[in-house]
Amino acid sequence: MLIQMIRLFLFICGIVLLQGCHLSVAEGSRENTPDARWIVHPAMDTLPNQWLAFRTVVNTGRQPGGEITAKIATDSKYWLYINGDLIVFEGGLKRGPTPSDTYADLVDIGPYLKEGENVIGVLVWFFGKHGFSHNSSGLPGLYFSARSGKDMIASDASWRVIHHPSFGSTDEGPRPNFRLPESNIYYDAREDIGDWLASGFDDSSWYPAREMGAPPVAPWNNLVARPIPLWKDFGVRRYTDDPDIALPFTTLSDTVIMVRLPYNAQVTPGFVLRAAAGRKIVIKTDNYHGGSAYNVRTDYITGDGIQEFETPGWMNGHYVHYEIPAGIEVLDLTFRETGYDTEFTGYFNSNDPFLDLLWKKSERSLYINMRDTYMDCPDRERAQWWGDVTLQLEQSFYAFDRQSDHLARKGILELVNWQRADSTIFSPVPGSYRNELPMQMLASVGRYGIWNYFHYSADTATIEDVYPGIRRYLHVWETSPDGLVVPRTVGWTWGDWGDNKDMTLLFNLWYSLALKGFENMAQLLGHTADARWAAETNLKLKDAFHKTFWKGHKYRSPGYDMETDDRPHALAVLAGVVPRENYSLIRDVLRKEYHASPYMEKYVLEALIKMGFVEDALERMKERYRPMVESELTTLWEGWGIGAEGFGGGSYNHGWSGGPLTLLSRYVAGLAP
Repeated sequence: MLIQMIRLFLFICGIVLLQGCHLSVAEGSRENTPDARWIVHPAMDTLPNQWLAFRTVVNTGRQPGGEITAKIATDSKYWLYINGDLIVFEGGLKRGPTPSDTYADLVDIGPYLKEGENVIGVLVWFFGKHGFSHNSSGLPGLYFSARSGKDMIASDASWRVIHHPSFGSTDEGPRPNFRLPESNIYYDAREDIGDWLASGFDDSSWYPAREMGAPPVAPWNNLVARPIPLWKDFGVRRYTDDPDIALPFTTLSDTVIMVRLPYNAQVTPGFVLRAAAGRKIVIKTDNYHGGSAYNVRTDYITGDGIQEFETPGWMNGHYVHYEIPAGIEVLDLTFRETGYDTEFTGYFNSNDPFLDLLWKKSERSLYINMRDTYMDCPDRERAQWWGDVTLQLEQSFYAFDRQSDHLARKGILELVNWQRADSTIFSPVPGSYRNELPMQMLASVGRYGIWNYFHYSADTATIEDVYPGIRRYLHVWETSPDGLVVPRTVGWTWGDWGDNKDMTLLFNLWYSLALKGFENMAQLLGHTADARWAAETNLKLKDAFHKTFWKGHKYRSPGYDMETDDRPHALAVLAGVVPRENYSLIRDVLRKEYHASPYMEKYVLEALIKMGFVEDALERMKERYRPMVESELTTLWEGWGIGAEGFGGGSYNHGWSGGPLTLLSRYVAGLAP
């Protein structure tokens, strides 16, 4: 196939140094203003899904403008208002730079302060439960610290606090599945507390906040500066015009209004309507079932008259569903898109519309899975599984500007900062999942994981930070006298979704790639003895692998009696195990066997390209991805089907499926560092 025109624009011109963004837990990120304290509601309620309103009035003697950096921390999310204006929409990061510490935002509030009286309001959402992406402290609290000259704003007992009476828990199930720390949002407009952000609001009935002490103090412990930007807010807007929906209108019966989003996006839907009090409106998306497990929704109870509402918790999908009872006048329907703050700088154009659209869907799939962490999917889990991250971090270099690098670095630091005393690492972190996935962990620290991040970014400082932990983890693994690795059958010995996995082969090849990545890191940092150990161990393993498992025309391990597995044949090429004279035999396997999920398919396609069979790779890519490309959906699927036809739940917006973005950019366009 001849690509007649390829254009790919991105910022990877040689070496990209991440200057000014290097921040580890060991550095000076734990500073605090001595006068500021963690504050809580005096009831010390630890129930999940709490919403608290904190309020203070401060006087400043300064003119507007100029920088004043506020350090703000909470468990779990906050919305910051100054003088009635929304300054930060969903601040805070899901908790877990380490198993005990908490992230803190740094926000410039200078432009929003005025001379004289200023009202500062902070709405806090306390998840109150662990999940696969969040490590709960167990207690909702707020830390706020800002100083400029003589002006000091500090959270202390002078602040007022109340449990926001409009928020609560949904009366009816289903609840979001256990992997999500977020709960459904329930809002009763009849219990609204009025304009609590106004200067004249009477908060005398609110409680004085209770001081818990200055950082580091339990249960939030050390504060670590937020290593990624605040969310990009695309603003509140109307949905794409739908000829079947003419606003305003009045519902004549119980109605489900389905409005289309421009693409699969992270959104907070809203509305303006006129209603009598006590009617229930439900907001969710077509992604509510989340690939077999329930996602989040919002239940809204109307007040009386005209009312405007935007649910604060994000959800995603291609359509927003509003369930509205009869007799309600709908005046407007809106949504706000937010997401990771990065620019879409890469693109791929060719004479083949199929490949162009596959690249774009890969890019959209990547972006929908970026927020607090890289995610596997934004519905069922929102979790940082490192098999997914190894693929996503490379895609980001081709799709986005260098703001995206910070999310990869955050994930790398978290992976190693959560390392256990026995030197094992595990994912997803942060969160409540504790099982090691041995092969995903090898992928994370190896040639296609953390080393790939350095390969594109030249961020030596991060490699220095995590090198000791990676070294400890690789030495957890043992090899037999012949040089083959001893499989670690601990935790979840997952090799891929699907069938016909030759696990013995996969264990050895992922270990080989991990050794190669570690050898490169050791050479980079000048640890010659470690580099020599890794190289010698890997050479012995590769020699034993080929001698032990090569059956004349393919690889098979003893006792494996299923169809030949395409996955290890691909990894054998990428690890440098296969002699060049055997490439044509490996090609035959990869043209015949189709067992890899979209997770492992990237490596299968890359192996074909590395061996020089580019046309075979493109042909297989088209065959495997055709249903996804021809679908009306803007994102790629977890498996080769959706739902019951897919793997592991079958979500339709999965981060690991975008391998073609990297392959088309790097090998077809030929642009690589």
